[in-house]
Amino acid sequence: MSARMGKVIVNQTISADGYSAGLNQTEERPFGEDGGDGWGDRLHAWMFEAGSENKAEVDQINAASAVIMGRNMFGPVRGSWSRPWNGWWGDDPPFHAPVFVLTNHAREPQPMEGGTTYHFVTDGIESALTQARAAAGDGDISIHGGATTINQYLAAGLVDELRLHIVPITLGAGTRLFEGVPPLKLEQLTSRAASTVVHVTYRVLP
Repeated sequence: MSARMGKVIVNQTISADGYSAGLNQTEERPFGEDGGDGWGDRLHAWMFEAGSENKAEVDQINAASAVIMGRNMFGPVRGSWSRPWNGWWGDDPPFHAPVFVLTNHAREPQPMEGGTTYHFVTDGIESALTQARAAAGDGDISIHGGATTINQYLAAGLVDELRLHIVPITLGAGTRLFEGVPPLKLEQLTSRAASTVVHVTYRVLP
């Protein structure tokens, strides 16, 4: 009997017109311009406001046994990677699990407080997934983004489940989910409307 293999799950907040980040991403505005004061105020407010209303979805995101993210999701390159910084998630990142960062810049693993260790993967999305599977065991793997990274995994057919958190704003431009991804067959598993976001989960069919 084969061991259970965890699911590869995408968790992504998007605007009603499909953008995961606006234009002009900076260190001060990692999610670009969305009409808020910074840090993706309008796009990601559901995670921090009315917390009890969306607690189940936030808990789902934080339950992953391993995480994959792109370099921009970790943080922009600041100066030389011989004197690296530790991203914009603080000294105690919310992941509390191994995080595999896709990058062109090799560096040693970076342990953080709270059980998070960043591993920097320079040989592509399949290598990151292989390493994440080894770290997660039979637990689930969450691809946190950004959309460019998610689109690569979707295009390669490596995603089992797509959890979208759709916010009722439009951005009109920026980084868009599904850009360059071939048509997908999706089965809707759940949907729930909260006051500031709609949570929808799809299974990605072969």
